[in-house]
Amino acid sequence: MFNGSGTLSRTLAVLVALFILIPMLLVAVMSFGQGSSLRFPPQSFTLDSYAAYFKSSSWTIPTLNSFVIGAFSAILALAITTPAAFAFTLYDFRGKRLIRLLVMMPLMVPFIVMALAYFFFFGRIGLLNTMAGVIIAHACLSIPIVFLIQSASLKGFDWTLVRASQACGAGAFTTFRRICLPILRPSFLVAGLFAFITSFDETVVALFISGRAASTLPRRMFESVRQESDPIVAVVSTLLFGVVAAVALIVAARQRRAARPANR
Repeated sequence: MFNGSGTLSRTLAVLVALFILIPMLLVAVMSFGQGSSLRFPPQSFTLDSYAAYFKSSSWTIPTLNSFVIGAFSAILALAITTPAAFAFTLYDFRGKRLIRLLVMMPLMVPFIVMALAYFFFFGRIGLLNTMAGVIIAHACLSIPIVFLIQSASLKGFDWTLVRASQACGAGAFTTFRRICLPILRPSFLVAGLFAFITSFDETVVALFISGRAASTLPRRMFESVRQESDPIVAVVSTLLFGVVAAVALIVAARQRRAARPANR
């Protein structure tokens, strides 16, 4: 019975993996096609589209913008949610449930509604079409995910270490830097990574508030598909997929290497 269910599970896993990978492989094949539009199968194979991507500032600048915006929005989200996660874990206060609901609100409100709100609000305070505006908006969108990850890690934290540090005369900042940060570093890294991915992948809000000066890569790809059907879109998709696949393989290899001594 268990062998049959295991075979079924593996078969379903393979089918799901193929369902995800086959469209990406088709896009990768189209990225090597020749011509000014997307076509499958391509009539001939060339690297012209890859060369055009790296030579075109209309593509490289949005790519750089996405990395910069993603990094700063992750830092901002961590800076905001870290004190909040500590406060929610350590203290009980009036209105705690309501404030938690407000923190989680970006997950419950459709992004198109958030985009409209940011468009009108940032337009009044002068942050529309600026890098700072996109960073703030993306940080706000990623706060719920970062808050959940940090709150979950703090629930299993041994607070006796903090009390022992304070009993020895260490201040709050020293205790956080010497005790909390080393132990909670993995959760901070995971939360920051999710915040970065949320920002890098976001399109709807960027379409409303980024403008040409702070255009992000997802916005540039959307405009290209809608207006030009540029084959460089396939190039960008293939490069991003390659980066994600490489990171996944590196992480899997490190996990296997770390597990070998334990198995011995």
